[in-house]
Amino acid sequence: MDSLENKDLHPISYKNRMSTVIGFYSCVYDSYGKVIEDFDCSDEERAVIDKYFDERIRNEIFGRLTIDSIEDQIIEDTASPFFKIAAIALKWKGRCREVWFLCGAMADQVYDIYPEYRALTRHIVASGFNDAIDLVREMGQYRIENEYALSQSREENQKSHSSVIGLEDSLRRVETIKDLLKYMDNDNSLEYIFGEFLKLTAEYLRVDGAALFKVHNEEDETMDVVGTWTAEGQPAFFDKTVNIPRFRILKGNRPIIISSGSMALNNFKYDWDKSRLGVKAIVAMPLVVNHRINLYVTYTESREDRNWRVEDLQFLSDAIRILQSIVERRMQKNSLAGSYASLEQILEHVGCAIIVNDIQRHKTLFMNKIMRSVFPLDRLGRELNDIIWEVNGVEDNELELYDYDKGAWYEIHHSDISWVDGRPVALFAIYDVTDKKNYQRRIEQQAYTDFLTGLYNRMCCERDLACIIDEAKKTGTKGALCYIDLDDFKHINDGLGHQYGDVLLKAVSAAFKDVRGIEDTCYRMGGDEFALAIPPKSYAFLEEIVNNIKAIFAKPWYLKDADYYCTMSMGIVTFPDEGDKVDDLIKKADIAMYEAKKTGKNRVATYNSKSLSESSRRLDMEKNMRDAANDAFNEFIVYYQPVIDVTQEGNPCIGAEALIRWDSQVLGFVNPADFIPLAEYLGLINPIGDYVLREACKECKKWNDKGHPDYKVNVNLSVVQLMQNNIVESIMGIIEETGIEPRNLTLEVTESLAINDMERMKKIMSEIRQAGVKIALDDFGTGYSSLNHIREIPLDIIKVDQSFVKELVDDDYSKSFIKMVAELAGAINVSVCVEGIETEEQFDVLSGMKVNYIQGYYFSKPIRREEFEEKYL
Repeated sequence: MDSLENKDLHPISYKNRMSTVIGFYSCVYDSYGKVIEDFDCSDEERAVIDKYFDERIRNEIFGRLTIDSIEDQIIEDTASPFFKIAAIALKWKGRCREVWFLCGAMADQVYDIYPEYRALTRHIVASGFNDAIDLVREMGQYRIENEYALSQSREENQKSHSSVIGLEDSLRRVETIKDLLKYMDNDNSLEYIFGEFLKLTAEYLRVDGAALFKVHNEEDETMDVVGTWTAEGQPAFFDKTVNIPRFRILKGNRPIIISSGSMALNNFKYDWDKSRLGVKAIVAMPLVVNHRINLYVTYTESREDRNWRVEDLQFLSDAIRILQSIVERRMQKNSLAGSYASLEQILEHVGCAIIVNDIQRHKTLFMNKIMRSVFPLDRLGRELNDIIWEVNGVEDNELELYDYDKGAWYEIHHSDISWVDGRPVALFAIYDVTDKKNYQRRIEQQAYTDFLTGLYNRMCCERDLACIIDEAKKTGTKGALCYIDLDDFKHINDGLGHQYGDVLLKAVSAAFKDVRGIEDTCYRMGGDEFALAIPPKSYAFLEEIVNNIKAIFAKPWYLKDADYYCTMSMGIVTFPDEGDKVDDLIKKADIAMYEAKKTGKNRVATYNSKSLSESSRRLDMEKNMRDAANDAFNEFIVYYQPVIDVTQEGNPCIGAEALIRWDSQVLGFVNPADFIPLAEYLGLINPIGDYVLREACKECKKWNDKGHPDYKVNVNLSVVQLMQNNIVESIMGIIEETGIEPRNLTLEVTESLAINDMERMKKIMSEIRQAGVKIALDDFGTGYSSLNHIREIPLDIIKVDQSFVKELVDDDYSKSFIKMVAELAGAINVSVCVEGIETEEQFDVLSGMKVNYIQGYYFSKPIRREEFEEKYL
């Protein structure tokens, strides 16, 4: 596995111990030529080693062992009679991973006359030198095979992701090679082709510089620059291009690869640094043409550190072969055999399956080894056979093919090119994209699955339901869709906490999947709503499925160390008799579920024409509400109900509560209890709420300016409005826009919302009060343990719910409750307002209870602005 090149697999202590015991001096290079460990010896010993085994010799031996060589061991004498050197290539899967350099002094007293010999402390018997080298190689090879095998097994866990990345790199390499191949039979000048070659290969390698040099002979100390390429923003290579001093790296017949951090870099980078500073990695590749080397291609990187990958060197080897073929073709146009041999070698090493067909003669001209092993002609398969023989001259094409026998996906690229003999042919590059497809399938699976419950989500429901409907229509059968909503799920969420609400949702989901007939067609549509698709094969068991679902909710759910009951309401619609469109069926099932809820919850309802009538009325209301919203809310009217201050003499009106009313041109006067929940459902409550707040503040400002500076206005904020992240900024913007004094505005928040999300409400209310706006806690006493939290909420007024007023005259509990709230409010410096006072008897009962404000029909029902102003201003 090539990616193992970069792993730290070098147990240096092991090598040191072994070589020291045997009597060697040793150092280790990795496959990039980077020194992993240098010689462990004294300065005197190092001087002797560098004299007879210097870095130039090591680099030359390194190149022999690592570049296109089958050698794995080299033993040589030196200029010294007593000093021998050796090098070992440790390989894994046929590729060099480490090179060990070993040297030693032969143990013999005859050499004591040499001072250098006496400087060396380690000696080895000459007759055993070769055997010792073999032993070191065998032990080192055994070690590296075990360590690379271990590392390979660890990397298997990352195979899917790395294979996708490797595939993308392979595709890019194939595309670059394909682009280079186009110049095999190109009529442009060689200079132009050289420039395009440097550009394509450098961009693939992502380096910042490439150049092509020409030397006249091996002894010549000058060279010419044939072509250069530099990345955008990088300086040009040379001021002159003819007879410039020859670079030291441009010698020899083997590639020189120098990665960042290599000591060899210092020997060569200064040739470039004369014109470009900071070269950090270099590759020099000789180009053999007609058995002579007179061209060199170099690639440099100066922006960042670079370690050359084996894939990079393979690509360069293939690319150099292509350039070599191009040059030789120009020089030997009549040598078709030589050109074909070069092309064959190129196509054998491009890393994907290649087949070249003469479509006109229905003849295969070439198949590389991968193609022959993966897709032999006698087992091509009908689909692939049709693809590669019926292209009919399409210039460029890409398509996918699935092999059912192998369970593999292949991507096929096709191009029409001219073959080496000039005939038009079709070239196909086929590569395995199975890992990529599997990765995409996992991503798609995540997109169709609900994260919390593991059920499929709404998107998947719509997709599957469309297929099930088509199946029912084609086979003349029926299916059904069940839409389920958990009854009073909000109480579980609010009472026990969201974490237990999540536990309930997961338990319900697991129970649905255990029902026979719908194991694979259960969906969470959002929140506490679910959909169950009954396919035609299960439709005969519809009644049994419904009864099983009802049985699920007949038992309690164990939550937070106790049993809790949670029922459901279900709506059912059949198809295709009631419709064959996904959206319509989901809507009709929802309507039926809504009917089940209206009749008392914990029920099942089937869609019928009556449901349609109710739905039509709701749709009409929805349409007209949207039209009214788009018409600047002109149909919405703000009514005002006076707020009476009973602490002042004469019980004066000190302001009003603003209440929204809808006078529809089509539907007439619509009850707020009907349209406000719909507005919240449609997401229109926010603009409607802003409209009411703006109108109320505008009118109150007018009252203040016309002689009533202390008149105040109360405005209700809905749950949806308060859930907005920018609610405070929105309120302050309207205050600034209308010019109202913040102290004359009171915002009413329901008790249930304030208690449900205490921390959020405390933060929002505190920010509003800091601006001078008053806060009223509305509907106080309608549930929740409010008295435990009342001191935590930043508020100015408590509004007692009108449910305590209905029996106020005769009910001692109601009297005691209001009296207690009034006393509590006085203790925490908060005012009390009682709503719903309709009779004089109720008003009289409140006297002496320390109530501050009263609202109710006894004084006035909500009235239009004009009537309010006439009566109270």
